[in-house]
Amino acid sequence: MGKLLRVNTQNKTFGFEQVPKAYAGLGGRALTSKMILDEVPATCHPLGKANKLIFAPGIMSGSPAADSGRLSAGAKSPLTGGIKESNAGGLVSQKLAKLGITALVLEGKPQTEGYSIIVINKDEVEILDAGHLAGKGNYEVMENLWQKYGKSVGVLSIGQAGEQCLKGASIQQADMNGRPGRAHGRGGLGAVMGAKRIKAIVVDDKGAGRLEIKDPDAFKAANKKWVDMLRKHPVTGQGLPALGTAVLVNVINEAGTLPTKNFRSGRFEHAQDISGEKMAQNIEQRGGITTEPCHPGCVIRCSNVYHDKKGKYLTSGFEYETIWAFGAHTTIRELDDIAMLDRMCDDFGLDTIETGVAIGIAMEGGMIPWGDGKAAIDLLSKVGTAAPEGKIIGNGALFTGDALGVDRVPVVKKQAFPAYDPRACKGVGVTYATTPMGADHTAGYGVTANILGVGGTIDPLKKEGNVELSQGLQIATAAIDAAGLCLFVAFAVLDNEDGLPTIVEMINAQHGLSLTPDDVLELGKSILNNEKEFNKKAGFTQVDDQLPEMFNETFPPHNTKWDFSSEELSKTLSF
Repeated sequence: MGKLLRVNTQNKTFGFEQVPKAYAGLGGRALTSKMILDEVPATCHPLGKANKLIFAPGIMSGSPAADSGRLSAGAKSPLTGGIKESNAGGLVSQKLAKLGITALVLEGKPQTEGYSIIVINKDEVEILDAGHLAGKGNYEVMENLWQKYGKSVGVLSIGQAGEQCLKGASIQQADMNGRPGRAHGRGGLGAVMGAKRIKAIVVDDKGAGRLEIKDPDAFKAANKKWVDMLRKHPVTGQGLPALGTAVLVNVINEAGTLPTKNFRSGRFEHAQDISGEKMAQNIEQRGGITTEPCHPGCVIRCSNVYHDKKGKYLTSGFEYETIWAFGAHTTIRELDDIAMLDRMCDDFGLDTIETGVAIGIAMEGGMIPWGDGKAAIDLLSKVGTAAPEGKIIGNGALFTGDALGVDRVPVVKKQAFPAYDPRACKGVGVTYATTPMGADHTAGYGVTANILGVGGTIDPLKKEGNVELSQGLQIATAAIDAAGLCLFVAFAVLDNEDGLPTIVEMINAQHGLSLTPDDVLELGKSILNNEKEFNKKAGFTQVDDQLPEMFNETFPPHNTKWDFSSEELSKTLSF
């Protein structure tokens, strides 16, 4: 049985407690969402003392299971006003698990302006002054902390955006090179950490020993099957390792669902210039790294290191969503400019999807020209200086649209759309509309059956089957997030009837349980029900589960519209 570590940020005190019965057996998103529902008043101000920021390793984190090192962060979202879980790779999840910490909970709110660092190791917890790091970006913060505490500690930190409590603020995790290439990006959780005046969290598991596995032989056999499954699937074993998530640029563009110039078209004429193939070519020519893991034990290895034209490090974890948001969405075609925008977001601590969409809205409103990468870089730099323009962009797409009088703003529950147009990929559109998280492709990735032919085939241009597709994926995704597994394992799981049973075998062997696949799916349903209940208490209604009217427009090249009624969408999460 693990323990909860609660930190009172107002008094700078902490305490451990045994995991209460209501939270027993939960991890990752299952635990963060349950704790937020139980402990956070749904109508509280997200930046106030009543909100809590919770970090929870997955049920399988800390074990040798492949791709099980994801960490869930949860709170009431400053961006959406509803519940939020955002997860990321990095080092922290496995280290917390090995220290026996089921969840780290930040509570209260300081009355002073100074920032603190929380340092956790096997012997003690320290809450230290962080004045020397205040106002600094994540690159400098992480370099400082790795130099001080060793080049293997896990780090969570916020940049200038989090300090300003901007609604697009992220919490960055140190990657395996000590760079801020992994992000708890969506929902503005960096603003919650900033409101609690925590600049960084350091987790050191030296001397903690290995996590206990109840049945080592059964676990080893199941994990061997699991690794084999991931390595043999064409997406997780070939496409993602070769080109990263940017492998999708040409695929989604060809499918006619790559949102271009603020969702006016599904094809970008310069897609080849920002494609995964172009990215890989640049990386190889400039001495970067085309494939590396985002956390220890990752066998998919879809991360990368991207250098500039002089062969100097520029950014890491350069991903499809980022390339789309700063690329096709804004019509910027210079990949190096997009990479610089990615680096700046990592440094300032900003969600690249929210910020990229906001930059496009700034172009829509005439703040800077369409397609001007240098102007976008200059505008984004204002976040680092706390200039008014930076505060507009850093508060997200809807805030930017309101500031500039723009009515064409692609958001659901105030959160910006990701990189798939819902009129030409209707399965993911149903997810955008209905997930409690706000517009979020990761909540139920309908692209699988709509575009990629994974887990079957469902027509992306028609309504038939797409509510059911989204429902099944949202349930499964919630369970995957609870386990601490990377979302990309779903590709192999959907195409292999032994996928889910193998995950269950590993969980059972690790914890000495006798769960069935149905138990895991019921867990997914319970997570979603908890999240729906919180949002209901926060004032969300069925009206919030719909797309903006801009999606009533006919969308080329397929000339489709968004045509789901509220009644049809209401069936998605009714179970």
